[in-house]
Amino acid sequence: MSFVIGLTGSIGMGKSTTARMFADEGCALWDSDAAVHRLYARNGAAVAPIAALFPDAIAGGAVSREALRAIVAQDETALKKIERIVHPLVTEEQTQFIEEAASDIVILDIPLLYETGKDKDVDAVVVVTTSPEEQERRLAERGAMTAKELARLRSKQMPDAEKRRRADFVVETNTLEEARMQVRAILKQIRAELNNA
Repeated sequence: MSFVIGLTGSIGMGKSTTARMFADEGCALWDSDAAVHRLYARNGAAVAPIAALFPDAIAGGAVSREALRAIVAQDETALKKIERIVHPLVTEEQTQFIEEAASDIVILDIPLLYETGKDKDVDAVVVVTTSPEEQERRLAERGAMTAKELARLRSKQMPDAEKRRRADFVVETNTLEEARMQVRAILKQIRAELNNA
């Protein structure tokens, strides 16, 4: 059985880049956002159950994220109903990925790891972080989010300081080189412990 690391961090912290660094070091990488995209795609496992509840959320045989957002904005019970459909399907895919992984270490890239309680299902948690100023600069550069949208997102998520406090390991992504050195150090420590177990 593989050693399972939950990788998390807020938007703009460098989580996707850090996840690729772990993959470059021979870890099997599973991405929860990509899993949801597969479930929502045409013939995806979530399409039929969501269509049964919210027919307006379906476009071209797939779940439209824009339509879902509009439904959730209008109906406060909608999000819970959608989560009851999607979460078990995501968990099922994740479990299968871990069981079939050929690597000694599996990375589960889960943005809301702590918020969904998934931190209890992994062997260690790695939190990816950077300064608030750097986070804002990256998001502005990408055109991904306004300062107001970021403030709203931060209010809904566990604060970065709390995530870092609860983490087994922290990767600071101020520079790519720094981040890569930290990833290698984490893997060296875990692999040494696995070899001595």
